[in-house]
Amino acid sequence: MPAYSSVVSKTDLDLVERQTLATEPNRLTRATLREAAVRLASDDPDLGLVLNRYGPPPLWARPARYDTLVRIILEQQVSLASGRSAFNRLTRCTDRITPAHVLRLGSDRLRNLGLTRQKARYIFELAAAISDGSIDLRRVSRMGDDEAQETLMTVPGIGPWTANIYLLMALRRRDVWPRADLALRKALQDLCQLPNSPSDKGLQKFAEKWRPYRAVAARILWHYYLSSPRNCRH
Repeated sequence: MPAYSSVVSKTDLDLVERQTLATEPNRLTRATLREAAVRLASDDPDLGLVLNRYGPPPLWARPARYDTLVRIILEQQVSLASGRSAFNRLTRCTDRITPAHVLRLGSDRLRNLGLTRQKARYIFELAAAISDGSIDLRRVSRMGDDEAQETLMTVPGIGPWTANIYLLMALRRRDVWPRADLALRKALQDLCQLPNSPSDKGLQKFAEKWRPYRAVAARILWHYYLSSPRNCRH
């Protein structure tokens, strides 16, 4: 989560949040996240237990740009630590992770940084799509949830999970649900004391009761997962 500069006052941040809420009512702010979390907790005792024990979840906001999508791609099907390590190697190789910089590096150089052949290709092809105008992330940010997801998924390597994590963290949409997220499955199994980890369909069925704040419920469950001592190493 990007840190705000210490020279930015709380008043300025509150003003930004009010302006965001006025122009983008489905985009979460710190204030609306807290409000939605309290609302969910009042209706769901399990989520209420998390808030009582650990407090409200972080916003976990990321910039709505190419390097955020790169990081999410690197986090696919690996631990957070592994994804962060791969992203840091890429960061050390170039001043800025932009489509132009990645295209200049080339897919071979990306693989030399320890990226898998598949993920190097995904990152390179995403850079090419943005550079030639096939994907416009500013336009994506103005789309509805379904259209934004479908547009992102036209790029190789971006499936439902990657697209929804981008909508959740970068666009801060309030009602997207990251399908097949392993941490959510583990958190829900532990929190609700389920005998087995829920399937993807089972997880989605649970999430239906949290509409229109499924992204808030996801943050609460991640907060629980990351705050639990057994998971702190991840």
